[in-house]
Amino acid sequence: MRKTTKGNQPQSSRLRLILRTGSFVFGLSAVALIAVPGVFNDLLGLETRPDLEWSMRMIGITLVALAGNMFSVSRRGSDESVLFSGRVMVVSAFALGVITLYIPVQLTWFAIAYALVGFSFSAAYAVVLFGKPSR
Repeated sequence: MRKTTKGNQPQSSRLRLILRTGSFVFGLSAVALIAVPGVFNDLLGLETRPDLEWSMRMIGITLVALAGNMFSVSRRGSDESVLFSGRVMVVSAFALGVITLYIPVQLTWFAIAYALVGFSFSAAYAVVLFGKPSR
Protein backbone atom coordinates (compact mmCIF):
# COMPACT_ATOMS: atom_id res chain seq x y z
CA MET A 1 0.00 0.00 0.00
CA ARG A 2 1.32 3.42 -0.97
CA LYS A 3 1.88 5.91 1.83
CA THR A 4 -0.55 8.84 1.69
CA THR A 5 1.20 12.17 1.55
CA LYS A 6 -0.05 15.72 1.39
CA GLY A 7 0.51 15.76 -2.36
CA ASN A 8 -1.51 12.65 -3.14
CA GLN A 9 -4.35 12.73 -0.62
CA PRO A 10 -7.74 12.45 -2.23
CA GLN A 11 -9.82 15.60 -2.46
CA SER A 12 -12.24 14.53 0.26
CA SER A 13 -9.40 13.82 2.71
CA ARG A 14 -8.06 17.35 2.31
CA LEU A 15 -11.56 18.81 2.64
CA ARG A 16 -12.09 16.77 5.81
CA LEU A 17 -8.98 18.35 7.32
CA ILE A 18 -10.14 21.86 6.40
CA LEU A 19 -13.61 21.17 7.82
CA ARG A 20 -12.12 19.84 11.06
CA THR A 21 -9.82 22.85 11.38
CA GLY A 22 -12.71 25.20 10.62
CA SER A 23 -14.85 23.50 13.24
CA PHE A 24 -12.16 24.23 15.82
CA VAL A 25 -11.89 27.91 14.78
CA PHE A 26 -15.69 28.37 14.74
CA GLY A 27 -15.87 26.55 18.08
CA LEU A 28 -13.42 29.03 19.62
CA SER A 29 -15.42 31.94 18.20
CA ALA A 30 -18.60 30.39 19.61
CA VAL A 31 -17.12 30.11 23.09
CA ALA A 32 -15.96 33.75 22.97
CA LEU A 33 -19.33 34.96 21.69
CA ILE A 34 -21.22 33.09 24.39
CA ALA A 35 -18.86 33.75 27.31
CA VAL A 36 -17.63 37.29 26.64
CA PRO A 37 -19.68 38.92 23.88
CA GLY A 38 -18.74 42.40 25.12
CA VAL A 39 -15.04 41.71 24.57
CA PHE A 40 -15.78 40.39 21.09
CA ASN A 41 -17.82 43.54 20.33
CA ASP A 42 -15.03 45.77 21.63
CA LEU A 43 -12.47 43.96 19.46
CA LEU A 44 -14.69 44.53 16.44
CA GLY A 45 -15.04 48.21 17.33
CA LEU A 46 -18.74 47.92 18.15
CA GLU A 47 -20.31 49.72 21.08
CA THR A 48 -21.45 46.96 23.37
CA ARG A 49 -24.94 46.98 24.86
CA PRO A 50 -27.11 44.29 26.44
CA ASP A 51 -29.20 43.81 23.29
CA LEU A 52 -26.12 43.47 21.07
CA GLU A 53 -24.50 41.08 23.56
CA TRP A 54 -27.68 39.00 23.51
CA SER A 55 -27.50 38.87 19.70
CA MET A 56 -23.84 37.86 19.80
CA ARG A 57 -24.66 35.04 22.21
CA MET A 58 -27.34 33.80 19.80
CA ILE A 59 -24.78 33.85 17.00
CA GLY A 60 -22.38 31.96 19.28
CA ILE A 61 -24.96 29.24 19.90
CA THR A 62 -25.54 28.96 16.16
CA LEU A 63 -21.78 28.63 15.66
CA VAL A 64 -21.75 25.74 18.15
CA ALA A 65 -24.19 23.94 15.85
CA LEU A 66 -22.14 24.80 12.76
CA ALA A 67 -18.88 23.71 14.37
CA GLY A 68 -20.44 20.45 15.53
CA ASN A 69 -21.85 19.71 12.09
CA MET A 70 -18.57 20.55 10.37
CA PHE A 71 -16.72 18.21 12.73
CA SER A 72 -19.30 15.45 12.26
CA VAL A 73 -19.18 15.68 8.47
CA SER A 74 -15.38 15.71 8.53
CA ARG A 75 -15.29 12.53 10.63
CA ARG A 76 -18.34 10.54 9.54
CA GLY A 77 -19.67 12.03 6.32
CA SER A 78 -19.56 10.30 2.96
CA ASP A 79 -17.24 11.71 0.31
CA GLU A 80 -20.26 13.27 -1.43
CA SER A 81 -21.33 14.91 1.85
CA VAL A 82 -17.83 16.28 2.41
CA LEU A 83 -17.72 17.70 -1.13
CA PHE A 84 -21.13 19.32 -0.66
CA SER A 85 -20.05 20.86 2.67
CA GLY A 86 -16.85 22.12 1.04
CA ARG A 87 -18.88 23.85 -1.67
CA VAL A 88 -21.15 25.46 0.90
CA MET A 89 -18.18 26.57 3.01
CA VAL A 90 -16.19 28.09 0.13
CA VAL A 91 -19.06 30.54 -0.38
CA SER A 92 -19.92 30.97 3.32
CA ALA A 93 -16.33 31.59 4.45
CA PHE A 94 -15.85 34.15 1.68
CA ALA A 95 -19.13 35.86 2.62
CA LEU A 96 -18.00 35.95 6.28
CA GLY A 97 -14.86 37.80 5.20
CA VAL A 98 -16.81 40.28 3.09
CA ILE A 99 -19.50 40.98 5.69
CA THR A 100 -16.85 41.47 8.35
CA LEU A 101 -15.20 44.17 6.24
CA TYR A 102 -18.57 45.92 5.89
CA ILE A 103 -18.92 46.32 9.65
CA PRO A 104 -20.69 49.66 10.23
CA VAL A 105 -17.83 51.11 12.28
CA GLN A 106 -14.19 51.92 11.59
CA LEU A 107 -12.25 48.72 10.91
CA THR A 108 -10.09 47.43 13.74
CA TRP A 109 -7.10 45.10 13.53
CA PHE A 110 -9.33 42.33 14.89
CA ALA A 111 -12.02 42.83 12.24
CA ILE A 112 -9.40 42.72 9.51
CA ALA A 113 -7.84 39.59 11.02
CA TYR A 114 -11.27 37.95 11.36
CA ALA A 115 -12.04 38.75 7.71
CA LEU A 116 -8.68 37.28 6.68
CA VAL A 117 -9.52 34.08 8.53
CA GLY A 118 -12.73 33.80 6.50
CA PHE A 119 -10.94 34.53 3.23
CA SER A 120 -8.19 32.03 4.11
CA PHE A 121 -10.67 29.25 4.73
CA SER A 122 -12.52 30.12 1.52
CA ALA A 123 -9.24 29.99 -0.40
CA ALA A 124 -8.32 26.65 1.17
CA TYR A 125 -11.66 25.14 0.17
CA ALA A 126 -11.39 26.65 -3.34
CA VAL A 127 -7.88 25.31 -3.90
CA VAL A 128 -8.99 21.79 -3.02
CA LEU A 129 -12.31 21.97 -4.87
CA PHE A 130 -11.25 23.77 -8.03
CA GLY A 131 -7.48 23.32 -8.16
CA LYS A 132 -5.62 20.81 -10.28
CA PRO A 133 -6.24 17.35 -8.82
CA SER A 134 -3.28 15.53 -7.27
CA ARG A 135 -2.06 12.35 -8.88
